Amino acid sequence: MASTLATSKVPEVTLGFWVIKILATTLGETGGDAVSMSLGLGYAIGTIIFMALFLAAVAAQIRATTFRPTLYWLTIIASTTVGTTLADFADRSLGIGYAGGSTLLLALLLAALFTWHRSLGSIDVRTVSSPRSELFYWLTIMFSQTLGTALGDWTADSAGLGYLGAAVIFGSALLLVAMAYRWTRLSHTALFWIAFVLTRPLGAVVGDFLDKPLDHGGLALSRYTATAVLLLAIGLCIAWLPQRAAIRQH
Repeated sequence: MASTLATSKVPEVTLGFWVIKILATTLGETGGDAVSMSLGLGYAIGTIIFMALFLAAVAAQIRATTFRPTLYWLTIIASTTVGTTLADFADRSLGIGYAGGSTLLLALLLAALFTWHRSLGSIDVRTVSSPRSELFYWLTIMFSQTLGTALGDWTADSAGLGYLGAAVIFGSALLLVAMAYRWTRLSHTALFWIAFVLTRPLGAVVGDFLDKPLDHGGLALSRYTATAVLLLAIGLCIAWLPQRAAIRQH
């Protein structure tokens, strides 16, 4: 039987996709810290606020009948901000530390991917078109964003590499994944999710570098200013870079 083509509810994975994703993860760090730290609301209240925004965005995304770039990226931004405050809450408020938080979140991410694959037969993002697959997709993304935040903090702080050192580590890891995608036969779906996770700690350490105090290795920029500039950059990228729905085959 000849295959037919249909569009997914998520964007085609292009260079533009990764540019916006890294900007969004950086925004998640500065925006999350702005609410939980600069406003003094704390990690728990910040998590409740951003979780509510994330759930509302996911509900809107599922109700949409086609891929809508602005709505999709707003949902990604919501996932990065809740990932920031949730990881900080687990690492610091619960006292399990960066290692404990990263281990717990990795287990949750792998469990989400395993359950998704067992339930629907694929974790390829091009198959995301039904409400059920979207729920798995966004749950996996939330865990990946939270794990990435914990990994970024662990590498920059506990490992003593600093923000720029950690950025080099994660940037190099992403380059290796891109090379594997281009020149090896490794699963493109697995490489996608590895890259998706790695962009989060890269954005986290870059965000920390922008807004942390000078004596902590940062530039001491205003979190509000950094967040606004990043939001503007994302808006411009959405407007200028090609935004096409991924094509799925069935």
